[in-house]
Amino acid sequence: MRSVRARASLGATLVVAVALIAAGLAVLAVLRGNLTDRAGLEAEVAAREVAGQIALGVPYADLDLGDEDTHPVQVTDEEGRVVAASEDLEAVTGTGAAGVVPAPSAPVPSPGDDDDDHDDDDDPARSQVSSGTPDFANGTATVDGERGDYRFAAVEVTTARDVTLTVHAGAPLAAEQEAVDTVRTAMLTGLPLMLLVVAGVTWLVTRRALRPVEGIRRELSAITASEDLGRRVPEPDSRDEIARLARTTNETLAVLEASVDRQRRFVADASHELRSPIASLRTQLEVGEAHPELLDVPGAVADTVRLQVLAADLLLLARLDAGERPGSAAVDLGALVREEVSQRAGDRIVPEVSVADTGALEVTGSRGQLARVVGNLLDNAERHAERSVAVSVRAEGGGVLVEVTDDGGGVPETERERVFERFVRLDDARSRDDGGAGLGLAIARDVATRHGGTLTVAAAPGGGARFTLRLPVPPGTDSGRG
Repeated sequence: MRSVRARASLGATLVVAVALIAAGLAVLAVLRGNLTDRAGLEAEVAAREVAGQIALGVPYADLDLGDEDTHPVQVTDEEGRVVAASEDLEAVTGTGAAGVVPAPSAPVPSPGDDDDDHDDDDDPARSQVSSGTPDFANGTATVDGERGDYRFAAVEVTTARDVTLTVHAGAPLAAEQEAVDTVRTAMLTGLPLMLLVVAGVTWLVTRRALRPVEGIRRELSAITASEDLGRRVPEPDSRDEIARLARTTNETLAVLEASVDRQRRFVADASHELRSPIASLRTQLEVGEAHPELLDVPGAVADTVRLQVLAADLLLLARLDAGERPGSAAVDLGALVREEVSQRAGDRIVPEVSVADTGALEVTGSRGQLARVVGNLLDNAERHAERSVAVSVRAEGGGVLVEVTDDGGGVPETERERVFERFVRLDDARSRDDGGAGLGLAIARDVATRHGGTLTVAAAPGGGARFTLRLPVPPGTDSGRG
C-alpha cells in the first residue's frame, strides 16, 4: 500500500476494530456475569425457603417447593440420596445427584414422633439453616418434558435429628442467554457499519489533511521541471506540521536560489576577471612573436602572476564553498603576523607591528589559510594607506584579536558589509592592475568564519579603516586580557 491515506485508513480501522471487539467482549462478559448472579440470587432465595421449611420440621412430602417450572428443587442427604424433589422434575444435572425420585430408604420425619422429638425440633441449636455463602453451579433440568439451562444454588440445612440435608434450587438462564444473544447480534451487526464509518471518515480527513502536501509536491515538481528557483510552494494558513514544512521548503528554496545566483555571479565575475589578463598576455605574446624587440617581458610576467594569484584565489573559494574544514594545528598568530610583515620589507609602506607579550596567542586551524587572511588584510591596507599601516596582536575576551589599521580614506559605513562580498571593489576608479580582483576580503572573511571567528571593519581613531580579526583560542587556554 503506497498511499498514505490508505495506510492511515487501514490502521485506524484496525485499531478501532480491536478496541470495539475488546469492549464488546468485556460488555458481554459483564452482562453475562450480572445476569448469572441475578439468577443465582433467585435460586438461593428459593433454596433457603425450602431449607427453612425443613428446619421447621415440615415433612418432606408436605414441603412447598414453589413454582417447579421456574425453580426446580432437589433435596439430598449426606449420602447423596434424594429425599425430596419437584413433582414434574424428570432429569437434572449440575447438582451432584442425578436422581429426581425420593429414595425409599431415606429418613423421613413424620408428625407422629414422640414429645422428645418435638422438643428437639423446637431447639434452634439442633435445627438450623446454613448462613454461609451457598455453592453455585450451572446445570440443566428437564421439567415436564422441557429441558433448559439453570443456575443452581446449594444450601445446607440441619434437622432436629442432626441430619444434614442439601437443598438444590435452580433459576432458569434462558433470559440471560437471550439477552446476551441479543447484545451479541447487535454488536456483530453494528461493528461492520462502525468500521466502514471509521474508514470513510479517516480517508476523508487524511485526504483533506494531505491536500496541502500534494500542492507542495506539484509545485516542487514544476520547479524541478522549469529550474525556476524563484517560485515558491503554497503555504497553508494552518499552524500545523504541514505549514511548517511549507515554510521550511520555501526557506530552502530561497537559500538555493541565493546560492545559485551567487554561483552564477561568481562564474560571470571570474570569467570577466580572467578575460583581461589572458587577453593582455595573449596580445603581448602575439606582438612579441611578430616583433620580438617589442615584447614586454615584465608586463607578461605581471599578467602571468596576476593570473596565478587569481586562479589560486578562485580555487581557495571553491574549496571553501565545498565545505573544506580547516586544519587542527596550533598556530601562533603573533609569529604568523611577524612573518607576513617581514615578507613586505621592500613594499611601498612597511607595516608597524605590535604584539602583546601577555596571554596566549595560539589558535587552532590551518596555518596556510590564516596566513592568507593576514596577507590579504595587509595587502588591502597597503593599497589604500597614504603613509602608514599598523598591525597589533593581543589576547582579549577569550580570543585573539588581530587589528590592521591604515590611514587611508576608510570604508563608508553603508559599505562595511558589502566590502566583504566577492568581486566587490569600492574604488571603481582604480585600475584593475592596481586594485586587485576584489576577492581578498571575501576570502579573509570566509576563512575567519570557518575557523569560528569574525572579521569586521570600522573607522580607525585617526581616520582610515581598521579591520579586526577575532579568533577563538582552544578550550582550556588562558587567553588573558588585553
